[in-house]
Amino acid sequence: MTATAGLVAVGLSLAACSTGGTGSRDEGAARTGEVAAAAPTPPPSATAGAETAVRVDPIALLKDDPKIGKRLKADLKPCVADAYPVDTSYGNLTNSAAPDVVVNVMTCGDAVGIGTYVYRKQSDRYENVFTAEDAAVYGTIDRGELVVTKQVYAKGDPVAYPSGEDVITYRWAGNRFTQHDWVHNDYSRAVGDSGVEEPAPAVSPPT
Repeated sequence: MTATAGLVAVGLSLAACSTGGTGSRDEGAARTGEVAAAAPTPPPSATAGAETAVRVDPIALLKDDPKIGKRLKADLKPCVADAYPVDTSYGNLTNSAAPDVVVNVMTCGDAVGIGTYVYRKQSDRYENVFTAEDAAVYGTIDRGELVVTKQVYAKGDPVAYPSGEDVITYRWAGNRFTQHDWVHNDYSRAVGDSGVEEPAPAVSPPT
């Protein structure tokens, strides 16, 4: 009986030490993962990694460009009020410190491209580093490459329905663009408004 009472006393003593007299369990420091999970995570910035392009006046670039012919400059007029038929794109094509500028000039009536130009900033001015002046030409920026699309017209094709297209990809090498890839597509003539006309039904002669 005496031994049993001693063991019970020792057990109660150890239990009192484990609670530290506060009635709550002492477990030591929390794990690092638990602390990190409890801390709020700031949301990612919506503009992280985005570049800011300084807008340029594409009309001024074209009119001051000595590489552009006088005829195109003379025809470069607003379609309505002060709205010119010009599209402008900004992006990294030549690994320059400033974004490069792609300018596409179109016709007012049917928006057909007549010229694509690429400008690269050199010191405090922009220099023309690419020119493509042709009927139905349009240039775009695709993941650091210049992609120029040229519509191909066969004899008798209406402006809205060319027979095909050439897609030419250029890459910047050294101090100029070089052709990297070329794809030609032939369009179907049997779909859409340009489809092949159905033959007229045969008319039986009168009996």
